[in-house]
Amino acid sequence: MIKAVIFDMDGVIIDSEPLWREAEMIVFKKVGIDLTKELCLQTTGLRTDETVAHWYRYKPWNNMSKEDVGREIEETVCNIVDKKGLPARGIHKVIDFLNSAGIPKALASSSSPEVIDRVLNRLDIKQEFNVIYSAEYEDYGKPHPAVYLSTAKKMDTLPVNCLAIEDSLAGLIAAKSARMRTLVIPEQHHKNDPQFSIADIRLESLEDFSGSHWELLNSLNGLSG
Repeated sequence: MIKAVIFDMDGVIIDSEPLWREAEMIVFKKVGIDLTKELCLQTTGLRTDETVAHWYRYKPWNNMSKEDVGREIEETVCNIVDKKGLPARGIHKVIDFLNSAGIPKALASSSSPEVIDRVLNRLDIKQEFNVIYSAEYEDYGKPHPAVYLSTAKKMDTLPVNCLAIEDSLAGLIAAKSARMRTLVIPEQHHKNDPQFSIADIRLESLEDFSGSHWELLNSLNGLSG
């Protein structure tokens, strides 16, 4: 049985992937890299420092440190979230469902604690999560399973008894590697990507989630991935 549900944040509880792309395009332009929305998709689901390292390898710059670039991206994202941040479709429906079933909830995000805090305050849902954890505290971010394994431990729940809800391929791989059951809501650009077929359930949005999906996920033995 599923004893805990672990949510990714960006793209799952808040429609923030477009906001991240906007921030990345603004900041990377300052170091001579003109990103498009399509190029930004290459780093969806990664930590900010890993995104910065990715583009530094592509085209090194010398007018800002990588750390300063990362900080400016996160500051820009926070400012955009304050102005434009909206809850993802269906997130309140799923939270209400889990509350009625008495299922503990956690958040396991690639974003920094500062960005997580800004998003949860914007949506006024911080109180809904028993555990809130950032991959920043791990040696490796997604697709490494560390953030999910640590979050399950903090929930005092075996990973095989957890359901992870993701939107990115990196996050999905991390959850599957942690041996969790998985529900994925791919971004529009990736909704037909066959790589997402490794998920136990794929939906277009959490608005489509139903009790039958919950029953199906509970019927899995948690060891199929």
